[in-house]
Order: sequence, then C-alpha cells, then structure tokens
Amino acid sequence: MNYRNLTLIGTSHIARQSLKEVEEAFDSEKPDIIALEIDKKRLYSLMHKPKGRLSIYSIRKIGLKGFIFSLIGAWAEKKLGEIVGVAPGSEMKKAVMLARKNGKKIAFIDQDIEITLRRFSKALTWREKWRFFIDILKAVFSRKKEIDFDLSKVPSKDIIKKLIDRVKSRYPNVYKVLIEERNIVMAENLSALMEKNEDKKILAIVGAGHEDEILRLIKKPSVRYSFSVG
Repeated sequence: MNYRNLTLIGTSHIARQSLKEVEEAFDSEKPDIIALEIDKKRLYSLMHKPKGRLSIYSIRKIGLKGFIFSLIGAWAEKKLGEIVGVAPGSEMKKAVMLARKNGKKIAFIDQDIEITLRRFSKALTWREKWRFFIDILKAVFSRKKEIDFDLSKVPSKDIIKKLIDRVKSRYPNVYKVLIEERNIVMAENLSALMEKNEDKKILAIVGAGHEDEILRLIKKPSVRYSFSVG
C-alpha cells in the first residue's frame, strides 16, 4: 500500500513469501528509511537470540501473565516456524540487514514490548484465560480447523479479517492491548516520521493484521508522536 511518501507492506512473521516481498519492496521502492513493527529490545532479541529464562526481575517488570504469554507466544511461533522452515521474525531481520548493508536509517515504530506486556498482564481477564485454555485444547485434540490457510504464505485479507474478528470476539482485552492500542502507536509514529521526512521515501514493514488499520489511522489527524530512529 502506498500513501504519500510511505509504502506499507503487511507480512507474516513465519512466511517465506514475506522474505521475498521485503526484498522486492526494498529493490523497487529504494527507500531512505525502513520502519519496523518492533522496538529496540525486540530488535536485540531478534539479532542476538538470547536464551529466555524465568526470572523474578522479568516478572516484576511485565507482570506474571505478560511473562507467561510471551513464553507461550515465542514457543508457538517457534514451532510454527519449524513447520514451514522459517524462523519467526525473519522478514524483520532481512529488512534490518538490507538497511544496514545499504546505509539506510531504521525507525522503530512499535510500542515498547515491556509496556505492551505490562498492559497485557493488567487487562487479561479470568474469562479470557479460560477461553484461551479451551481453545488450546481444541487446537490439540480437534482435527477440524475453523480457519484454514497456508502458513508459508501471508494470509488473504478475508482470512486476516476472520482471525482478527475472532480475537476481538473471544478476547476483547487481548485485542485492545495487542492490536488496537499498538495500531494507534504505530500509526502515530509513522505519521510523525512522514512529516519529519517529507523528502524521504519510507518503507514500513508490519504484521499483515495491522496493515489496513494503520493506514486508515495515518490518513486521520494525529496529535501524539514518539519514535526513535537508529
């Protein structure tokens, strides 16, 4: 998607298709700035692959529920990545490597991961935890797939909408913290980046589930900006 000096592409963090799309967009658009759906902490984890371990310090910073969720999420993404042969976040890593190789600036547009996980710890209800447990059991023991798609490719718009609608319906607080609030933060940071670099071409890489809403928000007036460029 293109808007003014911005090209926005939606990816799947474990899809080989996304690696190709990032490289093709970089070659065709020749951007001056690469904007990523990560913060500096997540970039460090992505590039250095530190071994995660349970620590009182981590739990105190992000809350027990946020810490457990991050462990489960990382495990699930790793397992899915093993199925398709692509490590989680490979498309973001590819974008960083292309930017560094070609001397392009990198902008981190996502909310600090610790803030997101703290918000998650406070927002998750007992009802949502129970539903999460039930859904895991269904996924493990049921052969029927409610939404079926190829993990090696970026899901279609229709499938993305179905997935997001399901999360919004069954996990409204999870949706608010992990999707809605972060969409607002990323849209505002991208708007600020565009205004401060009107003569520069920006290539933004975000998860496919964020793409449409971020672009919609960017086209509306923004009042609050905070981004870092490195």
